[in-house]
Order: sequence, then structure tokens, then C-alpha cells
Amino acid sequence: MPDPLDIERLYDANAQALFSFLLNLIRNEADTRDILQEIFVKIAHNPKILKGVRNERSYLIRLAHNLAIDLIRRRATRVKNHEQIASETIGIFTESQKPDEAAYRTALEAALVELPVEQRAVVHLKLWEELTFDRIAKDLELSPNTVASRYRYGLNKLRELLRPLYEEME
Repeated sequence: MPDPLDIERLYDANAQALFSFLLNLIRNEADTRDILQEIFVKIAHNPKILKGVRNERSYLIRLAHNLAIDLIRRRATRVKNHEQIASETIGIFTESQKPDEAAYRTALEAALVELPVEQRAVVHLKLWEELTFDRIAKDLELSPNTVASRYRYGLNKLRELLRPLYEEME
């Protein structure tokens, strides 16, 4: 049985970042919580999977990404669920009392939903987790060039989608 304090430390150090990352990918809070729980239950039942892992956060991000992609693929086969996911709007940012800031956050959340999941994952890890392209590439098991391309395409799409809001605010 693993040391409960070690799992608690691992959870405390990584759960919030993983939750945010998963919520941005999956767009469903209940499924995000389920995957987060699945990650830590898997580790609790088999703590040896962390042996030899150089960077726990990278390993957990890779595990979370893989589980999220698996879930998304399963859902894609069910048209009804896919339409439900596309229509859901989940607030990933804290609410703001300032009207302009609230409008921007709402528009950014809507724009993020428009990104393909692969681009959304990279954009999230780069902007909100402040990871380097090399680190993201290792975590998601992609080439650095693929990561950079997904980031560039994602930012271009976000700029395109948010341009009307910027013009309105000027």
C-alpha cells in the first residue's frame, strides 16, 4: 500500500493544474472530476508506476491527456453526446465584476471551444501552465515542431475569433 502522505503531496501539488487542463479539453466538469479521480486511484493502486519517472507533473499531464483523448474518442462515436459537448459552455475563468473583462472572458471561453482539442491542449499548457514547447512535446509525446504549429494555429484562430471584440472595445 502506498504512503497516503505521498499521494496527498502528489495530489496537492498537481490536482488543480490537471483539473484546469482537463476541463479545458473535455468541457465537462463531471467527466473532468472522473478522470482526475481515475488518475490518482490508478497511482494509489499501483504506486510503482511512478518509479523511474523523472518529472511527476509531466507524467501526470501525459496520463491526463491520454485519458481525455480516449474519452473524447469514445464520445465521438456517439453523435448525440458529441452534439451535447459542442453546445455546452463551461466557465473556466473566474467571474469578473467588470463588464469589459467579463465580456472578454466569455468570448475567450467561446473561442477556446472552437479550437480543435489538439490545439486547445497545447494553447492551454503554453498560456496557463507556462510550459515550454519542448516540455509540452515531451508531455504529450509529440514533436516540438508539431507543438509549435498547433500553438501557432490555435493562437491565429483565437485572434480571428476575438478580433470583433477587440474592435468593439476600442
